[in-house]
Amino acid sequence: MSWTDERVEVLKKLWGEGQSASQIAKELGGVTRNAVIGKVHRLGLSNRANAAAKTESQAKPDTKAETNARRKPETAAKEPDPKPIPSLARRQIIPAGQPLPPQPSANEISPEALAKVSEIEKKARKISLLELTERTCKWPVGDPATPDFWFCGLPTQSGKPYCEAHVGVAFQPMNTRRDRRR
Repeated sequence: MSWTDERVEVLKKLWGEGQSASQIAKELGGVTRNAVIGKVHRLGLSNRANAAAKTESQAKPDTKAETNARRKPETAAKEPDPKPIPSLARRQIIPAGQPLPPQPSANEISPEALAKVSEIEKKARKISLLELTERTCKWPVGDPATPDFWFCGLPTQSGKPYCEAHVGVAFQPMNTRRDRRR
């Protein structure tokens, strides 16, 4: 199917009337909805939300009351302009093997849990990704981009992916402030 001048004119007419891309595609035949949308975009046809508002404001009012209603200034309080959304900060790309910057934490990990983890990691099996099973702790240790990266490998706690020590770090209890909100 090619876009002949005649088909483009039909497209412009139907688009101006407010028909959907699907309806226009059916009317033209041999063209998909997406093809219609693409052609509308390439032709630079106006956004119909703006076109519909212009058409509505240019239409003649049916009654004298409607005419008077249009002439009266808006009495409703205007909403303040929305605040601009700040652009997202550029993300820093950290090369593999480099330490990550300190991360903010909502819940600080208890010293007891950290002590338990350091003790457990001394006893860890230090297994590779290929050695992981349903019953081995999947807690990663180190940087995956380095050869000394490993997983804990100790037996998991029932229903959890980690051993007892790593469950204590991974699944922190909600702080009291969040508990009070409920």
